[in-house]
Amino acid sequence: MDDWLRAWNEHDLDAIMEHFTEDVVFASPLAAQLIPSSKGVVRGKPALRVYWAEGLRRKPDLHFELKGIYEGVGIVVINYVNELGGRVCEVLEFTGELVSRGYGTYQS
Repeated sequence: MDDWLRAWNEHDLDAIMEHFTEDVVFASPLAAQLIPSSKGVVRGKPALRVYWAEGLRRKPDLHFELKGIYEGVGIVVINYVNELGGRVCEVLEFTGELVSRGYGTYQS
């Protein structure tokens, strides 16, 4: 998880993308805001790159503070606080060593 956190905090999109399968599916309410045509579900690595590039462009001060990592069978949940103090969990499902499905969740 050190690589994941470093990549995000350095805004290194190439390093972020290395963690995902080509056919990744990522769902997030933020995706619906940044890429309205996605309706919150981004399909495929190229589309995921576009979504996160837009997010990084709009949030140049983006920074995550890791609060916890929870491991299951083929799943990891990452709990962090973003640059605005918002609590976030990402649920990541793996195929082998790479994320094939992900879900961004935000505290109400």
